[in-house]
Amino acid sequence: MALIRFNRTESPLSRFQGLAQLREEMDRLFELPFGDFVEQRLFNEWAPAVDLYEEKDRFIVKAELPGMEKKDIDVSLHEGALTISGERRYEERKEGTTHRTERFYGKFQRTVTLPTKVDADKVKASYKDGVLTITLPKAEEVKPKQIEVHVK
Repeated sequence: MALIRFNRTESPLSRFQGLAQLREEMDRLFELPFGDFVEQRLFNEWAPAVDLYEEKDRFIVKAELPGMEKKDIDVSLHEGALTISGERRYEERKEGTTHRTERFYGKFQRTVTLPTKVDADKVKASYKDGVLTITLPKAEEVKPKQIEVHVK
């Protein structure tokens, strides 16, 4: 973006074109992959960072949930969407003075749409070192099938 010198002889309409361009740039910022994160920061909401990996026979979802307990995390699967929700509770300080609080607290929910069907009965979730790992085996009907070629 370039710095534009203010010109008093310009029409008032052309002055607003610069504002329109600025708005377009801001809109584009929120459309980027990290736009959700920026928006959460601006509005003091939080949601854990989530990664989704696909392997031959399964999907793996990892979510960062540091400092949480198992009882405060819920995982559900409904119609091809995996939802991770819960609540990180604020730690009350009995003594001393708080000088800075930057961690997010409160309820959260993240929903990830899975690219194909999974076998809901075989989904497993584990939580270690602040990372929730969910393994979702693909449904048999969507797994690649090897077809043998017969020679006559």
